[in-house]
Amino acid sequence: MSIAQITDVDRADVDETTPTAHRGIEALRAWVDQIAALTEPADIVWCNGSRAESDRLTKQLVAEGKLIRLNPEWRPNSFLARTDPSDVARVEARTFICTTFEEDAGPTNNWVAPEEMRTELDGVFAGSMRGRTMYVVPFSMGPVGGRLSQLGVQLTDSEYAVLSMGVMTRMGDRVLDLIAAGESWVATVHSVGAPLAPGDEDVAWPCNETKYIVQFPETREVWSYGSGYGGNAILAKKCFALRIASAMGREEGWLAEHMLLIKLTDPQGRSFHIAAAFPSACGKTNLAMLRPSLPGWSVETIGDDIAWLRPGDDGRLWAINPEAGFFGVAPGTGESTNVTAVETLWGNTIFTNVALRDDGDVWWEGLTDTPPAHLIDWEGRDWTPTSGRPAAHPNSRFTVAAAQCPQMADDWQAPDGVPIDAILFGGRRATNVPLVVEATDWRHGVFIGATISSEKTAAAEGTVGELRRDPFAMLPFCGYNMADHWAHWLSIGEKLRFDRAPRMFQVNWFRKGPDGEFLWPGFSENARVLEWIAGRVSGDVAAEESSIGRLPLLEDLDVEGLDLADGALERLFAVDPASWSDEADLTEEFFAQFGGRLPAALSTELAALRYRLATTVPA
Repeated sequence: MSIAQITDVDRADVDETTPTAHRGIEALRAWVDQIAALTEPADIVWCNGSRAESDRLTKQLVAEGKLIRLNPEWRPNSFLARTDPSDVARVEARTFICTTFEEDAGPTNNWVAPEEMRTELDGVFAGSMRGRTMYVVPFSMGPVGGRLSQLGVQLTDSEYAVLSMGVMTRMGDRVLDLIAAGESWVATVHSVGAPLAPGDEDVAWPCNETKYIVQFPETREVWSYGSGYGGNAILAKKCFALRIASAMGREEGWLAEHMLLIKLTDPQGRSFHIAAAFPSACGKTNLAMLRPSLPGWSVETIGDDIAWLRPGDDGRLWAINPEAGFFGVAPGTGESTNVTAVETLWGNTIFTNVALRDDGDVWWEGLTDTPPAHLIDWEGRDWTPTSGRPAAHPNSRFTVAAAQCPQMADDWQAPDGVPIDAILFGGRRATNVPLVVEATDWRHGVFIGATISSEKTAAAEGTVGELRRDPFAMLPFCGYNMADHWAHWLSIGEKLRFDRAPRMFQVNWFRKGPDGEFLWPGFSENARVLEWIAGRVSGDVAAEESSIGRLPLLEDLDVEGLDLADGALERLFAVDPASWSDEADLTEEFFAQFGGRLPAALSTELAALRYRLATTVPA
């Protein structure tokens, strides 16, 4: 049976009012049978998400040489996986959004017509699971049965993917109970693309040189082939929780965003829930697990990567972290940068492509200031500090349950989510962008989110200083036209009460002075910026109007005890109209690629910015 026929069969069992092609347990069983007929696995196992199931799979993979059990004295119930060197990261060039019309995918996505892609997938998935077990993984994104949660099912021939899904989602029989009760579910299919003939010996990391990561937003499906790594195989993550869910949210009136969630509490016991969108290498995980330097302040983690946000009946914006675990980048995570993350990894963790110490523990660059004298690197080779290469792959990862994080908020699994008080957008900017600026209103905040960018810093990335656009930090993850995404954000704002909508801010920890040094210390000191943001939400502090938004009064920003360079604070908030006018020109060029889909409100915001810059009196 072909993939096109499978989709037709699913649709035939569905009431026309159903928003998805996948509903009910009978449709699930029929779908599993149809995928099995296509992929021809040797066996089918329905997963229940139990500890016994996880233990059985890890023992199997250790026996097969596909996992290394770490020293239980240092990392109980923890394992190291080493991937094939060709399978170490997401493959954006092979990631596709397949909508009926190309313009619905937009200029920032790779588009192929659905019929054409299904024909291609027919060829690669036919017999792709021969000699392997196909696992049926029912899962919930968000607390099972929660108001903002969604269900999915992944079929996979990768035990590594099954174990990872068990950490990253709520997986098992409770999900099947909801499906049996008629709840809809998103269909995801994954194969490493390495069938085994009778007598074939398997390899430690099966994969295929040909790779496909395909999203069909209109039928709510994901098909992934050829990779066993991370988000290519853990389909609940970026594929479902962002690409498919963003399209679902647009249809149903909510948002799926690449955002962390934290709970900030001040010395008086007042709490503020904050969502923040940051592109890569902009301090996202460090903020999600921040330990404030300010006495009496605390940050608790709700989510480190993805947030689903929905307008509530009370006029506020409510959010959940749909994930149950962290799939974090290991290099750069250490005692001096993110002690909370290090403490989270005490055990029950799957490490991928990090280095192995001689005592059976793991290590990666940044974990400690001084590397061990000898390691086995991520490719299984001897390594010493003089080897001239990283011991851990730069994209090496850890997969661990969020519940192990010592500062998870008590409401991180609230079924209805938490009310959002502030939304932050950040990029890595050495120039122009102040340490913090508040949007004047929701529309201005959407304009800020749509124009988020980072400056390229190395020749390998392109021209130094050139802006790398990543609107809403969603460039690789939006499942539909990015301009429509901005329009959807504008429409969400219309559903919120003016006095209850989150305040929106842009932050920038990375501004530099004339000597090329960072002006702001960052890390735990970023709590000082959060303090000012909380003050704006509560009405405790004022702000001054500028051409780009509302800036702090310098006396309201607590910098006591900081060793800032002379004039650093003033430089952190300096607004140069000429440089911002140049940036406005670049924004217009960026917006132009979206043609008539660009919301008129954003064109108006750009024109208003230019007017304010032109009428600003130079300091």
